[in-house]
Amino acid sequence: MPSTSLRAGLATSTLLLALAAAPPAVAAEESILGIYVFHRHGDRTSKSFPPTLLTALGAEQAYASGEYFRQRYVAANASSRVFNVASDIAVLPQVAVTTPVDNVLQGTANFFTQSLYPPAGAAAKQTLANGTVMEAPFDGYQYIPVNVVSTAASSSGSENNGWLQGGSGCNNAIISSNNYFSSSDYLETLNSTGAFYKSLLPVINSTFPTAKDSYKNAYTIFDYIHVSQIHNASIPNADLLTKETLFQVQTRADQHEYGLAYNVSEPVRAIAGSVLAGQILQSLNTTARAAPLSKSTARLSLQFGAYGTFMSFFGLANMTAVSPDFAGIVDYASSMVFELVTNSSIANATEALDPSELSVRFLFANGSAGLVGGLTEYPLFGQSETVLPWTTFTDEMNKFSIRNTVSWCNACGNNTGVCDPELLGTGPSTSNSNATGSSSSSSGNGSSGGVSRPVAGVIGALVTLAVLLGLEALVMLIGGLRVVKKNVAVAGKAASNSA
Repeated sequence: MPSTSLRAGLATSTLLLALAAAPPAVAAEESILGIYVFHRHGDRTSKSFPPTLLTALGAEQAYASGEYFRQRYVAANASSRVFNVASDIAVLPQVAVTTPVDNVLQGTANFFTQSLYPPAGAAAKQTLANGTVMEAPFDGYQYIPVNVVSTAASSSGSENNGWLQGGSGCNNAIISSNNYFSSSDYLETLNSTGAFYKSLLPVINSTFPTAKDSYKNAYTIFDYIHVSQIHNASIPNADLLTKETLFQVQTRADQHEYGLAYNVSEPVRAIAGSVLAGQILQSLNTTARAAPLSKSTARLSLQFGAYGTFMSFFGLANMTAVSPDFAGIVDYASSMVFELVTNSSIANATEALDPSELSVRFLFANGSAGLVGGLTEYPLFGQSETVLPWTTFTDEMNKFSIRNTVSWCNACGNNTGVCDPELLGTGPSTSNSNATGSSSSSSGNGSSGGVSRPVAGVIGALVTLAVLLGLEALVMLIGGLRVVKKNVAVAGKAASNSA
């Protein structure tokens, strides 16, 4: 469990092994076939005062991130251009963007895509049959579809909710997260920090009564103070907020949230990370099985979501073996990227490559990649290499990924709603042919069990609808991350240019 000493690096923009370092050069013979991106929203107002809104700073963070991704992966002169991806006029089947029903996340996605594919100008003009030249509005503004999901099983407006995954409905995950509140880590920290939180009361008493001024609400208190530091020119008793105090406020929030996000002995607690892993696998597998020259395959798959999913995935992928800082809350507009790469010649490849010719690279930026120095490579699964063979990557991901509805229902212990056996086709009066688990061949080239249409509506399209319809449903079941109930709203971390 992370402690104050473990989170020292999080208080500055240099978190996680010098993020400001320039991304390493890609070997000349290497080609990137596609990427999968999981991206947090930009700076927003405090959850203590709903509705939560994306700020101008948050919009700029998202826009700057999109510009960075364009210059790295999309532009004609991009440093690590994705093979065969459209550079100026977006080819829509190549771009798959997904977000929950939430104004902060949707706004972030829209600002990001505006800079990923900026207005096309003269290139967007069209000449009609009668010779009339038509110019698209806003200098050829490109409208990149953002697939939005809303179902009864997921709560819309997740950034307004007290718990980012309050509507997940995963019974076992709820129980597991609640177990944290009876753990020795929680109880010891609750008792040892009582005096510390009482010392903050003059700063926060306009919003937090004495009864809620404790480690139990560590994250909400952190959010309230940190957002105030960014947007409030006058904070009551601001002199109490020393550097050491702010560090502990953030450290305890990190500890609290990681305790809810991941537990090595209870993998279901990290259900959000498991579902994300399944989505990543299916997305990259779709790209891997397509011919490199195909123009109708998703090359840029982008999902916008909550910090909790980062934390649970980092726990499952053993990222704390790289640095204990991976147990902390990521900054606004942070992103993690999975690059599908090959060193084979693909200039004339009209058929899919053999899996032995494929590898995966993992990169991360703590904060808007366009403002913190770009993406940095890190090794996954406690390994030493940052580029893993495709089979190694899929083998490791398959250890904890969830890729279909039946597997999600089994892991969660649910048997009603979308998990109704009759609905899933696993009831006594139906065939059991669909009641398979989520695992597929270790190479990742087989298809996993299907996802029922009701659940497919819960997740939302992550890559191409044809392949990921089912997985999309689960991400919205998972929502953000946290599954337990709480009296005080919780929020996200601060802007990328501050701790």
